[in-house]
Amino acid sequence: MSLGCTILAVTPVVAAAQNRLAPPGPGTERAPVAPAVERQIKSLRVEGSQRIEAETALSYTKLRIGQTYTNETLDQAIKDLYASDLFADVTVSGAESGDIVLRVRENPIINRVILEGNKRLKEDKITKEIRLKPRQVFTRTAVRQDVARIVELYRRQGRFGASVAPKMVALDQNRVDVVFEISEGPKSKVRQINIIGNEVFDDDKLREQMATKQARLFRLLSSNTTYDQDRLAYDQQKLRQFYLTEGYADFRVTSAVAELTPDKEDFIITYVVEEGARYKFGDVTVDSDIRDFDDKALAKTLVPKKGDWYNAKLIEDTIDSLSQTTGLFGYAFTQIEPEIQRDKEALTMSINFHIAEAKRSYIERVDITGNTQTQDKVIRREIRLAEGDAFNSFQVKRSQDRINSLGYFQEKFEIKQTPGSTPDRVVLGANVEERATGELQLSAGYSSQENALLQASITQRNFRGKGQELRLSGNYSASSKSVELGFTEPYLFDRNIAVGVDVFRRDYRSFSSSDNNNTTYEQVSTGLQLRAGIPLTEFWQFASRYTLSYEQVSLDEATYYTNGACDSALAGQYLCDAVGNRWTSSIGYSLIYDSLNSRIRPTSGNRLTFSQDFAGLGGDVRYLRTRAEASKYWNVGSGFVLSAQLEGGHIFGIGQDVQLTDRFYLGDPQMRGFDIRGVGPRVTRTIYDTSVTPATLSTDSANITQDALGGTTYYRSRLELELPLGTGARELGLRPSIYMDVGAVFGGTSPRLTDTCAAANAAGSACTAPLRQYTNDDGALLYLDADGNATTTNTGTPYNYSLSAYKEIYQGNSASPRLSVGIGVNWTSPFGPLRIDLAKALLSQPGDDTKLITFSVGGQF
Repeated sequence: MSLGCTILAVTPVVAAAQNRLAPPGPGTERAPVAPAVERQIKSLRVEGSQRIEAETALSYTKLRIGQTYTNETLDQAIKDLYASDLFADVTVSGAESGDIVLRVRENPIINRVILEGNKRLKEDKITKEIRLKPRQVFTRTAVRQDVARIVELYRRQGRFGASVAPKMVALDQNRVDVVFEISEGPKSKVRQINIIGNEVFDDDKLREQMATKQARLFRLLSSNTTYDQDRLAYDQQKLRQFYLTEGYADFRVTSAVAELTPDKEDFIITYVVEEGARYKFGDVTVDSDIRDFDDKALAKTLVPKKGDWYNAKLIEDTIDSLSQTTGLFGYAFTQIEPEIQRDKEALTMSINFHIAEAKRSYIERVDITGNTQTQDKVIRREIRLAEGDAFNSFQVKRSQDRINSLGYFQEKFEIKQTPGSTPDRVVLGANVEERATGELQLSAGYSSQENALLQASITQRNFRGKGQELRLSGNYSASSKSVELGFTEPYLFDRNIAVGVDVFRRDYRSFSSSDNNNTTYEQVSTGLQLRAGIPLTEFWQFASRYTLSYEQVSLDEATYYTNGACDSALAGQYLCDAVGNRWTSSIGYSLIYDSLNSRIRPTSGNRLTFSQDFAGLGGDVRYLRTRAEASKYWNVGSGFVLSAQLEGGHIFGIGQDVQLTDRFYLGDPQMRGFDIRGVGPRVTRTIYDTSVTPATLSTDSANITQDALGGTTYYRSRLELELPLGTGARELGLRPSIYMDVGAVFGGTSPRLTDTCAAANAAGSACTAPLRQYTNDDGALLYLDADGNATTTNTGTPYNYSLSAYKEIYQGNSASPRLSVGIGVNWTSPFGPLRIDLAKALLSQPGDDTKLITFSVGGQF
């Protein structure tokens, strides 16, 4: 077997053999040059064909035995055979005698098509676009076309420097391997965007409107800096839209040219524009053919006003607003045409919104398609219109929002409206695309507050396709451990009554400060909660609950106990008072108003909640806790989402002080810029230096501890703006925001405090540290005998040891607002979800525990 490699030319080449007869040689004769001489074909045969039958080859020509022929006839037969793409060479002989012989050499068969050098485009992306395939006939025309296709694929990726060199490797049995050697080259960036003819707005302002951006170092992650021909046309439209919103109705782009730099690495784009004159709105009127509407009353509600600068976007918004208005009255298919009269002398645009005659529509049927797992009734019960109801655009939008809030289907779900069987009928179509509702998540990570953390959860939000939710979760960290199991049935017995049950065990450990992570008290809660809720109106809901829990609050006996009892000198009287086991039996309710367009990631709407819980139906704890929350979201355009939140609460002890574990606490993550439980009442314990008289308080942070005590009243508010990013950043999962947090927690009974050196310092004498008597393993007091040995016999000489002298200060019990501002970003990184907050506490009170940077990172697998 012999192999040969041939470089294939990809520029058009005229094959001389296709336009002439074969040159003279052994066994060949040149046809007569006189075209007028006609001869008759005596015999006709094909030589040289291997795979192709002679009859097949002759079928591509018009030559037949007995027919007359000329030189032109034979020349056309050669061209016809070349055009079949089956032959690499064709010659003819016997033109003088009439015994015509067509000698052919067949095109080879392709054995393999090989791609080399392609890294940015996968092989399957290229092979499905090219014509050449194994076991097909090889032709140079197909090679040229495939080279052009591959180059075009790379140009679509912005690689205009890409080149393709085709090669042919000859094999035995007239077979070949076709090799495309690809040089991909770099992505062609947009080096510069020039704008000529703009006088009102500068270049930077106009470049902001475009999707294409100039390649700069700070846009390293953006994909909008690569050249895209389709984006060039889109940017022209964006420029026109911008000028139309600013009143320049005559604006046009006269030319847009993209020039590739000589190194084929960058593009320079130049726009030539004509801004034209600026227009104002003239008369803005409404002309309705529907008798239900008063033209003048509708005109008063329109946003565009006479004398305002012309804005094409306002016209589109007005049409949408009028469509919504007519839809509220049952007109599903109203046609609203803006009739514009331009006065070039007065530079005004008068608008008349013509509402064509239409019939009031009724719901013919509601079609639900696309759901394979979710039961039909789960979707249908969220739709606020039934068959036979009058059409109402508000109810259609509300139904769409409710289905979106389920979280079972694709984002941006829409209910389509199509004409029914008669002009006054409309069909609502809910074509859903289901997505996974079951989640199995295992995560591990590290945070600045809780060090190592582990989380595991399994949730099915659409259990059995009935909209039920079943969840099991657990977490472990330095400050908490918990296991929870919950189930929710949103429609009990197919009635709009939600019921649920939660079983939980939570273990929380309180730290004495953010610096040492020493555990003070441990709180273990075990219990269950029963829930039920019913809707009162479309937006108002009533929810009730009953909770029974058993709480165990304890201190480490080895650290804080003396002689089997909690020692206030070691723990503080406030912690000793909190120790104990107690049952809590409480009943509560919530009144909720919810008009959010999505419960998962809202961009507009409100949510209000008022709730109360009463503990005292049995158990050991009695209190009344009241809380109120409000939040509002605004879609302020261009991807910005502004949100405001406000909440507050108060807990009132009934016949007893509010327990330490039932109070309100504030800090991270509720208020960024402060540490966990870093806001509000706390006791600061500082150790004395008793080597001097009077004793002085230590300034070493290792000798200062804090215990957050919480408060009986709190308030908190947050203002946050989510910032949009470019396509490249969004693809990376970056979601930044800027925010401001304000809040405080205060109230409650002041704890009993201790200052072991107060009396000595007042008298000007030396301060002695408190003494405690040693005990043996059985808790019996130890004494020293005459030889200095420890004994349980009372010799009158206690076996004592000294504690550190200390002073306790109650701080932070103030309603004065704490204020922090900051910026945060969520990033779905290759290592897992990452959240970083940089927040600065601008207002704080003595004792508050602030923190500048907070981060957490973990991985999912």
